Amino acid sequence: MQSYLIRRVFLFIPTVFIVTVIVFLLMRMVPGDVVELMVMQHGAEQEAGTMSELNAQVIREMMGLDKPIHMQYINWVGDIFLHGSLGKSLWTNADVLEEIMNRLPITFELGLMGMIIAQLIAIPVGIISAIRQDTWLDYLFRGLAIMLIAMPGFWLGTMITVYPSIWWNWSPPMELITFGDNPVENLKMFILPAIVLGINLSGTTMRMTRTMMLEVLRQDYTRTAWAKGLRERAVVMRHALKNALIPVVTMIGLYLPVLVGGTVVIEQLFCLPGMGRLVVQAINVRDYTVVSGVNLIVASFVMVAILLTDMAYAWLDPRIRFK
Repeated sequence: MQSYLIRRVFLFIPTVFIVTVIVFLLMRMVPGDVVELMVMQHGAEQEAGTMSELNAQVIREMMGLDKPIHMQYINWVGDIFLHGSLGKSLWTNADVLEEIMNRLPITFELGLMGMIIAQLIAIPVGIISAIRQDTWLDYLFRGLAIMLIAMPGFWLGTMITVYPSIWWNWSPPMELITFGDNPVENLKMFILPAIVLGINLSGTTMRMTRTMMLEVLRQDYTRTAWAKGLRERAVVMRHALKNALIPVVTMIGLYLPVLVGGTVVIEQLFCLPGMGRLVVQAINVRDYTVVSGVNLIVASFVMVAILLTDMAYAWLDPRIRFK
């Protein structure tokens, strides 16, 4: 296990390098130039009498955008490794790492609650659907899973925010309440977006859980457990479930990038100032350093989560060894 972990940690280095190159280049290929946007904004402010005219070339030199793109990349990576800094926002001059750390707890709380809700729905439903195969419950749950897979999260979130305000004059709270200030109000604020996110993720896990449970229940060792006269609960929970969960755990690990992407839409709908909204705002104004920094943090988090997922295999199935 130790040698396996060391190899995986060393593999992080080329993976992070490739991620940084791709993100750095893609942001600069997006149509529109941050300096042109600044000049346009400054021109509007000048007409309003609040700011003097700024030359585009001066702005480029101030931000280091006049240098060749490979030098910009080297300077950015150098700041990360030498100073532990992800740079400054091109618009606000705020520290990117500090901005991310302020917003990361919001995205993490939303993602964690959404993932927990998804598994609380999906795994029990998948188990019941498998052990009651071809009954009305099975057909009902299979139809439910297909419906949840087909239901877009942004549509469900829009319905939840729009119709209650029309019918009952109620809308979700739009001002952030941190967990430290008021835990109860914080959970009330996050529960609706977490349910929307969890429902959106649960459909695929339902179908995977049902499929793997059916496969395990047909194995010889499971039939032997039935033949020994063990109760259904013991056969399902002790003999079948842990082996059936291995592919499900893999799917949960692969959900993590989707989870971060899904929170972008949910955070916009419910006005949560998390990393998703930060990325959307940064892309709209071509704030290269913010987008690159957020993507680097997300990529690192996903790689660590996938490593933890691989380690969970050995706990679920003792036959698995990492050599």
